[in-house]
Amino acid sequence: MPDSDLPPPPGLLLTAPPMLQDPNFRRTVVLLCEHGDEGSFGLILNRPLDLQLSDVMEEVVVYEDTINLGGPVHRNTLHFVHRYEEPLPDAVTLPNGVQWGGDFDLLRGLMEGGDINPDDLRFVVGYAGWSPGQLDDEIDAGGWILFDGGANAVFAEEPSKLWRTALRQMGGQYAILANFPDDPRMN
Repeated sequence: MPDSDLPPPPGLLLTAPPMLQDPNFRRTVVLLCEHGDEGSFGLILNRPLDLQLSDVMEEVVVYEDTINLGGPVHRNTLHFVHRYEEPLPDAVTLPNGVQWGGDFDLLRGLMEGGDINPDDLRFVVGYAGWSPGQLDDEIDAGGWILFDGGANAVFAEEPSKLWRTALRQMGGQYAILANFPDDPRMN
């Protein structure tokens, strides 16, 4: 786990503790893409929607996996992360070979040509955003558990299970939290 005295670096995963009841972030795992003096930007990785890429784009794009809800902000925007072996122009390179965004026309060509594995792509609508200092304050207050899950977590085979998987991989007290009931009153 990263040093809690340092600001969280891009590429880190923010895992919601089970007690977080905010419906926007309850039991989510957020890929932190930017964190700095101007605020923070992240993408929720484990909120699958009943939507295909073709439902949100007019252009025909070959991609059969569902897309995720990336966060409550600007749900009319489309974002993507990928781990193509070469950096795409205009992509932001995050640790562990993960890239955020980039030249979509080039990506579409790679997809159509079968040059990128669909398992190495994640599309989301919307994003999570924090004003300057807000995310640091939330982390200091225990509102997020920091997890360096790497690319395997970002591109998890079953995103809907990512929250529990991340907590279990952290071990110790966090593994116990993975079994926290959805509604403790029903325990």
